[in-house]
Amino acid sequence: MKEIRNTFWTRLSAVIGFTFIACFLWGSAFPCIKIGYRLFGIPAGDSASQLVFAGIRFFLAGLMVIGVASFQKKKFAAPSAAGIPKVLILALLQTAGQYFFFYIGLAHASGVSSSIIEGANTFFCILVAAFVFRSERINIRKMLGCAVGFLGVVLIQLPDGGMDIHFSLVGEGFVLFSTVLAAFSSSYIKKVGQREDPMVMSGWQFFAGGLMLAAGGFFAGGRISPAAAGEQQAAAILLMFYMAFISATAYTIWSMLLKYNPVSRISVFSFINPMFGVLLSALLLGEGGRAFSLTGILALILVCLGIVIVNMGQNQQTTD
Repeated sequence: MKEIRNTFWTRLSAVIGFTFIACFLWGSAFPCIKIGYRLFGIPAGDSASQLVFAGIRFFLAGLMVIGVASFQKKKFAAPSAAGIPKVLILALLQTAGQYFFFYIGLAHASGVSSSIIEGANTFFCILVAAFVFRSERINIRKMLGCAVGFLGVVLIQLPDGGMDIHFSLVGEGFVLFSTVLAAFSSSYIKKVGQREDPMVMSGWQFFAGGLMLAAGGFFAGGRISPAAAGEQQAAAILLMFYMAFISATAYTIWSMLLKYNPVSRISVFSFINPMFGVLLSALLLGEGGRAFSLTGILALILVCLGIVIVNMGQNQQTTD
């Protein structure tokens, strides 16, 4: 394996700071999606319209990233000829494929089981990186850290009445498959990011993946309109642009971190996503209960402990 070179993006302070920013943004997406469905008048079971909603979000995210990349380069940020097939593969894995299965699966699965399955994404990321892409080695410390962090995710999602999780192919099965696709995309962006600009790749894969999702949802009968929000049309439009900003910023940060760090070192921070999701849902949707309880605090401690365990002994980081 290649030695990971020391850069700004390998510094511990940069890794912690930027992963927390990305996870906060992704965590805010959970309540924003619920608010967006309400503002755009999308019923819970209308998977086609949800795909259109997601497709427009990612299409706008792509335009944002491409615009920023073009401004930085002082020219239009187009992928290289060799990079176009990589963009399409990444769009199928990360945006079109992952979110197709996630949005449909979420409509047929419980929130608790979906959140716990999503929490298992870190395990898949490490396994795919080690056994499929062979970009790093797996060890007991990494798996122990993931197990501790995953326990925190389970704890924060566990209902007061105990665990009541069922499994269906179209529900939990689709959610599980979406996490596997996300794991493959994490390792793939690390691989192609060594030769391609991660920001350009991110922008164009969002653009292409968003078009795929929106077109698929539209042809399946899905429709959305800010007019459904009535007097809250402005709020609906602003929310859509904020959600595009979430994807554009968080995924670009994640891609840069993956370029310069082992997949395991970065992916373990994704355990923070559901923590922010629960906290922000409590603040924005009034779903208070568990977020500020002793259980919530213990879950946060376990997640942080898991991150520390995975990152112990990382000799490629620099000190500040």
